[in-house]
Amino acid sequence: MVTADAPIDATTHGGRAKCLQRLVRLDLPVPRTVALSFEAVRRIAGGEMPDMGALLAPFGAAPLLCVRPSSEDPDWGGPGAVLNIGMNEARYAVLSEQLGRAPAAALYQRFVQAYAVHVARLDPDMFEDIGEDGPEGLAEVLRAYELETEEPFPQEPQVQLAEVLRSMARAWAGTTARLLRQAKGAPADAGLGLVVQAMAFGMGQGECGSGVMQLVNSQTGLRQITGRYLPQSQGRDALQGGDAALFLERDARGASLEERAPEAFAELKQHAGLMRARLREEMQVEFTIEDGRVHILDGVRVARSARAAVSIAVALAEDGIIARQEALMRIDPRSLNELLHRQIDPEEECDILAHGIAASPGAASGRIVFTAADAQASAARGEPCVLVRRETSPEDIRGMHAAVAVLTERGGMTSHAAVIGRGMGLPCVVGASDLTFDLRLRTLGAPDGRRFAEGDVITIDGTNGAVIAGEARMLEAAQGDAFQTFMAWADAERDIGVRANADTAADAQTARNFKAQGIGLCRTEHMFFETDRLTVMREMIFADASEDRRAVLERLLPMQREDFIALFRIMQGQPVCIRLFDPPLHEFLPSDRAGHLELAEALDLPLSDVTRRVEALGEYNPMLGMRGVRLGITVPEIYDMQARAIFEATIEASREGDPVVPEIMIPLVSAKREVELVKTRVDAVAAQVRTQTGRDFTYRLGVMVETPRAALRAAEIAPHVSFLSFGTNDLTQMTYGLSRDDAGRFMSTYVQQGVFPEDPFHTLDTEGVGELLQIAAERGRAARPDLVLSICGEHGGSPESIAFCRDAGFDYVSCSPFRVPVARLAAAQLALLEKHG
Repeated sequence: MVTADAPIDATTHGGRAKCLQRLVRLDLPVPRTVALSFEAVRRIAGGEMPDMGALLAPFGAAPLLCVRPSSEDPDWGGPGAVLNIGMNEARYAVLSEQLGRAPAAALYQRFVQAYAVHVARLDPDMFEDIGEDGPEGLAEVLRAYELETEEPFPQEPQVQLAEVLRSMARAWAGTTARLLRQAKGAPADAGLGLVVQAMAFGMGQGECGSGVMQLVNSQTGLRQITGRYLPQSQGRDALQGGDAALFLERDARGASLEERAPEAFAELKQHAGLMRARLREEMQVEFTIEDGRVHILDGVRVARSARAAVSIAVALAEDGIIARQEALMRIDPRSLNELLHRQIDPEEECDILAHGIAASPGAASGRIVFTAADAQASAARGEPCVLVRRETSPEDIRGMHAAVAVLTERGGMTSHAAVIGRGMGLPCVVGASDLTFDLRLRTLGAPDGRRFAEGDVITIDGTNGAVIAGEARMLEAAQGDAFQTFMAWADAERDIGVRANADTAADAQTARNFKAQGIGLCRTEHMFFETDRLTVMREMIFADASEDRRAVLERLLPMQREDFIALFRIMQGQPVCIRLFDPPLHEFLPSDRAGHLELAEALDLPLSDVTRRVEALGEYNPMLGMRGVRLGITVPEIYDMQARAIFEATIEASREGDPVVPEIMIPLVSAKREVELVKTRVDAVAAQVRTQTGRDFTYRLGVMVETPRAALRAAEIAPHVSFLSFGTNDLTQMTYGLSRDDAGRFMSTYVQQGVFPEDPFHTLDTEGVGELLQIAAERGRAARPDLVLSICGEHGGSPESIAFCRDAGFDYVSCSPFRVPVARLAAAQLALLEKHG
């Protein structure tokens, strides 16, 4: 029996049984209930039945019962509930006198059909042709059962209940059910409890019916009585009752329970409020009204969107029901992505063409375009578009800014499209190799044979990796007062800094809006791909002498200076870490003959000269070639120009507010001497700017640790710099010897077969790459105790990576602007776990 002091726990009897016990303790009108433990149900599945007489005894003579599943986590599912167990010819005759023949026949018919499908395992279609209701329909159902099973419907309640229990226990133990549970995260040996409960009739004389009630809206979390009530019904029929179902609260759109039975409505509302306060949760109440009397059959945690979850947690804390710290712990940090981006309405039925890697959350619909130029043209016409590429490159940045979403055939979680998409808050699916990309014919082929041409509308769901035909219905992003309050509570608890990776003024503003504590990585090369700058950049690449390069770069200087002034003004008073130029020069040059010809015309050079220069700059493996600090040392004029732009912007931005202290980061370092050479030139430029302007300023110089050697030689490098920031995208790539753009082709197979526990570009490898981070941190701090340590790769927004960085003594993490709230909450939860266990 479920009594106030019975030994019942969610880990032994399931969540439903435990909740019912709590409702009993609250003295709510719960029908008499018996809970069977996981162990009892396992025995039933194995053929060892309990004493049915003893099981039925608490319910008195000739009871009507229902059996419901009670798993440890309601999300793990379970077999469907079976109602009206105990109905037979004798009980039907009695109820016909008490309730009327039609309601009694409906109760009996419902049980026979449920028993036939779930216990006798008959085809549900056998009942489709039964068109009669009432006694005639019941007679047809009983005849159909007898014809199919070659035996009459069982009349003994003990037999009925035993068969229902056995059927539900075996269904839970079956292979299909086990696989479905495991897909939802349940352990293979997860147990099922069963709850046997006396029926409360929702059919009969007086006011009878059933329904569900909750006190909040499941989508918004705002206070709103929602649910439905269906007269003359049982179970959760009200949710499928269509136009016949009533509103609960008085509503201009139709009839309501409040008008029909005001006393029952008031009682339900009071019960729901008590459950909220005492169970410390927003609950959905399943109820039955029998001749005007209210019965509470069950209470389950209200289903909720991420937006609603935050609103509910904040409201419970503000009402003093839970502590703020508990409110913070109730929200999965990753679920905040749903608040920050548009999402596909979960009730929308979508025509899914294929799945790729969900690289940047959010969803958007638009017309297919295949080039960055077409994306810009589409945006100029006011037409949303989806940029479709085999893979993106820095030259596609303008097209990505113009598009509402990006789809690529290749790439992984740290590919160019993924990283930039997350930084921009742009929905992105990469590695969609099941689709056929024909860039020559400008078509996209689906696995089922359908073809989509340029201009056709598709939807990209970057949250789950789906590519969808047509335009899907969306839910808008939501960051209201509850979200702001919640994040302020998180900031009060966390003990590690959170910055953002931001390359443009728009990125910086987003970072500022999300309360980032500065910019941890500004990739300056993305500033060179605007049309007016790209031509100047190419002129610099074709210049042979240092003086010629310097003269060309003088034209880029004011542009770069304005970029930095904009960043510094937005982030006034916050640190801004600027990475010096990183990519190989060939990325700024065209790769086809038409592009070579266009460049020859622009530079007034022979086509042969352009072709030779492009070929000369080609590298077998450019990501391991002349890029980063290697380029800065061999073509030092680029870093000189950037340093001057940073310092002049520092002086200009500091005129209007708090002094700016820029952080200059040298990329791809592997040797101490590289740092010495760049530092000497940067210091020289700083001295020149001080002399020429008569203004003083300070700056910090640091290294982006992306090579294993830089990590291992941190003790040599640390005395020359103020900070080490770990670029874990490239560091993972170089540690594993894996291309981050190509790994997506086989990474899922590797994870499935247990080669790697997770994709190391998605979740930081704390053993291999992590050991390099720890070695560098220990050796660097030993050489320079005040050395600032951070992580600025895409792992920076991952809760697991933040946990590692806290343990390793890092000062801050930096991630894409739209992941800043995720990192802030994850950091707060880690601090709370450490503080309170």
